[in-house]
Amino acid sequence: MLTIDLTGKHALVAGVADDGGFGFAIAKALAEAGATVSVATWPPALGIFKRLIDLGKLDLAMAGGGTLGFAKIYPLDAEYDRMEDVPTEMRESRRYRDQGDFTIGGLAKAIASDLGPGTLDILVHSLANGSEVKKPMLETSRRGYLSAISASAYSMVSMVQHLGPIMRRGGACLSLSYMASERAVPGYGGGMSSAKAALESDTRLLAFEAGRKWAHRVNVISAGPFASRAASAIGFIDQMVDFTTRNSPLPEPITAREVGTTAAFLCSSLASGITGTTVYVDKGYQAMGIAVDREFPQPA
Repeated sequence: MLTIDLTGKHALVAGVADDGGFGFAIAKALAEAGATVSVATWPPALGIFKRLIDLGKLDLAMAGGGTLGFAKIYPLDAEYDRMEDVPTEMRESRRYRDQGDFTIGGLAKAIASDLGPGTLDILVHSLANGSEVKKPMLETSRRGYLSAISASAYSMVSMVQHLGPIMRRGGACLSLSYMASERAVPGYGGGMSSAKAALESDTRLLAFEAGRKWAHRVNVISAGPFASRAASAIGFIDQMVDFTTRNSPLPEPITAREVGTTAAFLCSSLASGITGTTVYVDKGYQAMGIAVDREFPQPA
C-alpha cells in the first residue's frame, strides 16, 4: 500500500495560534504521517495558545488514534529578521519583552541550537497579515501595502534564507496563497492580493535557487476561501465561501484537512518531482470562467 510516510522527519509550521486554520491542519496531517512537529506562533498569541493546549481546549485528536503534540513552540514575529530591526517600544512591551529573540533570525538560531544543523526537514509558512486588508487598493497607504508584502510574502523569502542552510539536504518548503494573486477579488484589499502574487512568484525563483543550493523543494498551495478565525478579518469570508461553493465543479466548501493532507503529500518523498509549483486546493473553482449559479440566456 502506498502511504505518505514522514517518519523520522522534523517539521516546522510557522503561523499556528489556534486549531481553526490551515496551519494547524497541516501540523496535524504531518504528525499523522509520522513527522515530529514544532510550531512558531505570533508572540502576543503565544501565551493563550499554550494555555489552550494545557486546558485541552484544542482539537488534538489525530486520525487513526493518538494526540497531536508539539516538540517545540517558538515565538515568531515574521515581520522582523533580527532584533536590531525591532522598534524599542515593541521589544520592551509587555507582549514581547519576555519572549527572547522572536525574529526570523532568532528562530533559525533556536532551531539550530535545539535540533542541531541538518535535522529540520520541512518548513511550512502559514503566515499572512495586512493591516489595511479592508481598504480598496485606491485607498491603501504605502505603509499598509508594504506591511502586507513584508508579513505575507517577504517573510517566506527570509525564512528560506535563514532556515534553508540548517535544513537537511533535500528538504521541503511550502507556503499558502489564495486566488486573489491572479484574479481581482474586490474587498480583499490593503495590498494582500499583491502579497499573494509576490509569494507565488517568489516560490518559482526560490525553487530554483534553493534547489540548486541545497536540493530543497519549494511549493505553494492556493487554497479556496475558508472561514477560519484569521480570515474573519476580511469581513465577508462567509459570502466568499458561499459564492465559490455554488460555482465550483465540486460544489462544496473546502476543508482545512484537505489542505493539510495536500501539504503532507507535497512535503513527502511522493512529491519528489514537484517544485516551483502552485497547487490549487479549491474544489476546482480556479478552472471556471463564468458563474454558474444563475441562469443565462440560451441560444434560439
